[in-house]
Amino acid sequence: MRLVFGLVLVIGVGLAGLAVFLAKDRIQAYRSELARRDAALAQIVPTEPVYILTDRVGYGDKLTKEMVTQVLWPTAAIPEGAFTSEEALFPKGEEELRVAVRRMEKGEAVMAVKVTAPGEDVGLNALLDPGMRAFAIAVDATRGVSGFLRPGDKVDVYWTGGVNGIGGMGGGDFTKLIETGVQIIAVDQTTDHDSADAIMARTVTVSATPQQIATLAQAQSTGRMSLSLVGARDETVAMSIEVNQRQLLGIKEEVQVEAAPIKEVCTIRQRRGAEVIVTEIPCTN
Repeated sequence: MRLVFGLVLVIGVGLAGLAVFLAKDRIQAYRSELARRDAALAQIVPTEPVYILTDRVGYGDKLTKEMVTQVLWPTAAIPEGAFTSEEALFPKGEEELRVAVRRMEKGEAVMAVKVTAPGEDVGLNALLDPGMRAFAIAVDATRGVSGFLRPGDKVDVYWTGGVNGIGGMGGGDFTKLIETGVQIIAVDQTTDHDSADAIMARTVTVSATPQQIATLAQAQSTGRMSLSLVGARDETVAMSIEVNQRQLLGIKEEVQVEAAPIKEVCTIRQRRGAEVIVTEIPCTN
């Protein structure tokens, strides 16, 4: 009897130890799972709904509700001007839709700078930023970079002309950089930023401030303007540049050396016998 009791006691103690060991292992696993869950929650990025395109949209296409869908976008990475609600994107419903002013790809966020206002057609006024104005510049194959200009490009504007008799400046023509990084918004009647066709333009329309337009208008009426295409990734701001004919040909301007004035000398002559005496006297005239 005592042997059975001792055996049962030993078995009971063993089972209790096993239960404690298993419980400790489960608790440790539960704690590890909680730690992993807390770490995963800490890595979750806050998001907001943003409207993106469900298909490619071309220049001039009307944007309908079937062309967009709403997705969650990281709050810190939402593009400026992106639409986050249907009321903002389609405030007037299907009656007055927005029009794309440039090509957009599938999955791209719809932004205000890429579409017109509701009901507004694609035109120059939709391409002008606040405070900017449109100004047309007459060009030809030589002055218009041989037809390689497209809407959206940036150009430097040079003026060539003469200023004879103005401000004491010398004669001859000279060329001067008058505006830098001016953006083209239309070539002839084309405003499509995505057009890849070369256009032998007669007129380019640029976006400029009223002060810049006054400079361009004065330059266009008094001389010849030429455009120089700025590289797409070029962020260099051109400095003041001016070249005249002498600099072009490497002719150094001669320095005129004025001769020293000749001192006026007045004298009188007196004869004393056979000798003539010359005496210097102050000049009275």
